Amino acid sequence: MRVNFTVNGRQQEADDVWEGESLLYVLRERMGLPGSKNACEQGECGSCTVRLDGVPVCSCLVAAGQVEGREVVTVEGLADYAKHREDAHPGGGCASGSCGTTLDAAQRWQAGPADGQSGEAVELSPIQQAFIDAGAVQCGFCTPGLLVAADELLETHPSPSDQDIREALSGNLCRCTGYEKILDAVRLAAARQEEAVR
Repeated sequence: MRVNFTVNGRQQEADDVWEGESLLYVLRERMGLPGSKNACEQGECGSCTVRLDGVPVCSCLVAAGQVEGREVVTVEGLADYAKHREDAHPGGGCASGSCGTTLDAAQRWQAGPADGQSGEAVELSPIQQAFIDAGAVQCGFCTPGLLVAADELLETHPSPSDQDIREALSGNLCRCTGYEKILDAVRLAAARQEEAVR
């Protein structure tokens, strides 16, 4: 079957998709987007988390056919998506927790040109920069899924409590050393987001 959907703001088409083929496989193997990691393939580790119509999902559990006409954001598109959100909602997120990015706005979004060959510095999303600054990247395997989940949290809850952060990241496992630096990174991104609003 042929599947048409939007990935990181660009219309994509995947041909000859097998019925049982996962979104994760299509993203990694057909579209060359290796950011979403393939670890457990059972939806337990969260390393393959992407946003599907704005909602974090384990892409290993989503059949590729289910994304027909829908919007997918991977870690590769996170910086552009965050910039788009900032332009639409200056200051980030919304205090009421009821806005976020609408599906319509997400579908109108277009990613900027990617240039992985020039070696020029790439602009990061606020949560990506916070992970680096807080030393939360560790081995990096779980990082893409954590970034996508944390970005969604900060969009819907700009000032999350520690409980909010733990709950939002509860579907993402890290086996390096622990979660404290990851929590620090989300706290740092939230604090920076709050500071930008003032």
